[in-house]
Amino acid sequence: MEQYDHRLKIFACDGSRVFAEQIAKQLNTTLGDSELTRFSDGEFQPQFTESVRGATVFIVQSTNPPADNLFELLLMIDAARRASAYKVIAVIPYFGWARQDRKDRPRVSIASKLVANMLTAAGCDRVMTCELHAAQIQGFFDIPVDHLWASSIFIPYIQAMNLDNLSIASPDMGGAKKANIYARHLNAPLIICHKDRTKANVVGSMTAIGEIEGRNVVIVDDMVDTAGTITKCAEVLMERGALSVRAVCTHPILSGPAYDRIYASPLQEFIVADTIPLDPKKDNSRFTVLSMTGLFAKVIDRIYHNEPVSDLFIRS
Repeated sequence: MEQYDHRLKIFACDGSRVFAEQIAKQLNTTLGDSELTRFSDGEFQPQFTESVRGATVFIVQSTNPPADNLFELLLMIDAARRASAYKVIAVIPYFGWARQDRKDRPRVSIASKLVANMLTAAGCDRVMTCELHAAQIQGFFDIPVDHLWASSIFIPYIQAMNLDNLSIASPDMGGAKKANIYARHLNAPLIICHKDRTKANVVGSMTAIGEIEGRNVVIVDDMVDTAGTITKCAEVLMERGALSVRAVCTHPILSGPAYDRIYASPLQEFIVADTIPLDPKKDNSRFTVLSMTGLFAKVIDRIYHNEPVSDLFIRS
């Protein structure tokens, strides 16, 4: 029996339910039934309330902090495996803990490798994720990893803005390769910013190299946490004579002072994907949210039918 003869089931963990609902809608199906029981001490237990025996099960959950998001996904994978699912595939729009991908200081953990081990140990057969903080994290897995790129939704949006004198900027050296992909597809010059960190989440000095004066600049990054780097970059670019500065970011973590920094910055627009939901209690008027659910739905459908997915991405 071919893999695609097994019925397709999509389930959501609590943190990504809206995202999963949109995926299911685009696949002309509905989410599978599950529930989460919480105990008074904070422990919780997920349960599938319908049979998944022999099914190809996709479980959707971003693993941004708190750690409950990751652990709920692990428990759901374990439950599906114990319920005799044919395949269990973790759909992780935002792969948390990915910043800890190496020993950059003595006596620290490599959390992203540990998470990869835990997903495999829980019984995951495949992982689908989007814009890992370091692409080589794929090599931490001994199971297939489908690495999606948000460039396929961001680049058309930037093109539709029809900005004159467009430049693409990377807020740090680590994002230069990603920004260069955007610059090439948009036929725009590249600006590289270099930062010195005083400590984690704190940016010291920053310099910028490239065509800045008189340009409409779009900063491209994979994630924004406290927004210190990206707002500092916007300030430096405006000081250097940029006409306007916008930002494109796949994963809007937006913790701590992020919102205050963004609204105090010269950023005209902050374009993000929906891998992590924005805080509904905050002012989100400066944000434009583009959905990744259509791309995820297409990849899920192709994986289910054993079809190639490489033509869906803009990445080189």
